[in-house]
Amino acid sequence: MKSAKKSTKKKHIVTVNDTMQKGYRYELTAGVGRSFDPEFKPQLTPAEMLKLGIFGGKYMTDCAREFPKSWFAHAKLAAGKRDNSLNFFNVDASQPLSEWRRKGWIHPDDPRGWFQWYCRYYMGRRMPVEDQRQIGRWKAIRRHIRQIEINCEPGNLLCRPRQRQALLHWAYDSRKF
Repeated sequence: MKSAKKSTKKKHIVTVNDTMQKGYRYELTAGVGRSFDPEFKPQLTPAEMLKLGIFGGKYMTDCAREFPKSWFAHAKLAAGKRDNSLNFFNVDASQPLSEWRRKGWIHPDDPRGWFQWYCRYYMGRRMPVEDQRQIGRWKAIRRHIRQIEINCEPGNLLCRPRQRQALLHWAYDSRKF
């Protein structure tokens, strides 16, 4: 009888210490940018989103150490307060975090919301129940794509800039609609 081989693969644990989480730990169980749920097909990576300009440049300013340096090489980040001119469409397309909390959209493991979940999912963290909830929210945002398709000429980036910016926040490349 053959004995079972022990896995020599070392677990990769990430410990987070930023302004919103102290000592939060999670394990990366999938490869970076791999093994996504078949229903989840984001059009933009976190690095591409940060380079385009999202969330007024304020979303990731204190937690860069958690993610690859390459994500921040060309990121549009605000030095001080949020700056909507850093957003790709130069408009505010965000609700305050307090509103997200009020609506129950925030999971305790990701106090910054969907984009934080997506960054960690992209890196390889998997939380099956939460992943399904967030993927469901991501799919629901597609309704805004249809509004752009109905109301805008193809390629007219000046049409519905708030909806286009919101779609960028959810990893949809609204420059292509």
